[in-house]
Amino acid sequence: MRGQDEQQGAVFSYVSAEQRIVADHPIRRIRQMTDVALRALGGEFDRLYAAGGRPSIAPEKLLRALLLQVLYGRRSERLLMEEMQYNLLFRWFVGLEMDERVWDVTVFTKNRERLLRGEIGQKFLEQVIAQAGELLSDEHFTVDGTLLEAWASRRSFEKKPDPPERGTGARGRKLLRDTHESKTDPEARLYRSQRAGQSRPSYLGHVLTENRYGLVVAACVTQSGKRAEREAALTMLDRLKRRARHITLGADKGYQEEQFIAGLRERQVVPHVAEYEVTSRPWPKNWLWAKERNDPGFARSQQRRKRVEQVFGWLKHTAGLRQVKLRGRRHVEWMFQLAVAALNLRRLQRLLPAAV
Repeated sequence: MRGQDEQQGAVFSYVSAEQRIVADHPIRRIRQMTDVALRALGGEFDRLYAAGGRPSIAPEKLLRALLLQVLYGRRSERLLMEEMQYNLLFRWFVGLEMDERVWDVTVFTKNRERLLRGEIGQKFLEQVIAQAGELLSDEHFTVDGTLLEAWASRRSFEKKPDPPERGTGARGRKLLRDTHESKTDPEARLYRSQRAGQSRPSYLGHVLTENRYGLVVAACVTQSGKRAEREAALTMLDRLKRRARHITLGADKGYQEEQFIAGLRERQVVPHVAEYEVTSRPWPKNWLWAKERNDPGFARSQQRRKRVEQVFGWLKHTAGLRQVKLRGRRHVEWMFQLAVAALNLRRLQRLLPAAV
């Protein structure tokens, strides 16, 4: 017989959110690895919060919610909180009960500065990487950078009231960054990654990946500039917890610069940097030694180097970082590192063997 289209809602539900999530759903593995990383940061959270007073929203829940925003490409925290009201998968991942009230979106703003002071974004990324174990390559790495559009417009740039007497250009020449700044995001700079492109307010995001599975082992954000990529690469190498004495580093032609190559050699890093083709026209000089150029792994590093573009593609198209919606370098770096950690979690849930 035909069923009745009854609209009366049930008073009680005896099926939990845990039971409603499919047993083999990828988000379950991601939740497990996320909880492992957050438990390791328990001491850091204790130092950031007062011992007494009114309990706040748990930082673990805030971080899980931000991971959902990145993994599912929600364009804003306000939209994320709206969906948290009715999405049972989101509630389960964050740790909210079926009837528990969703917090106000301003909680993210109030707690972001606290988490930034504790460098939680960087430490969370390190804890995620620690779970990769033997999946990580010990010797072969790739570095690259990408343009991140700032949450500002070209029209927001105005002349500085008191520009410096000496600029940051060659021989003290004043550049645009010395005379103008954005009234919306003062740390953003007008920059273009290609000669034919348009200069846009932006930052530069940098990643260091290992060459076996393309997992990101280090990430940072700097102000835009011609030397920023090379300086950031050396900084990330210095912070890298190396398990091999000698390592290789693949990079594109933008890193083919004398001081950068010398810096790699000082750090016992073999440069596998792409070289310029020698033509009859004046061309930038190549700085690799013959033994480095003829190294058996050079071609392999150049082949693996292109996989880093997959990282940038996912960050911009899925995670929504083509134009970041936060202002200030530290805030942009916070979101960038969190998005990189989410990408690593997404890859590790497929690479790591399932728990018995």
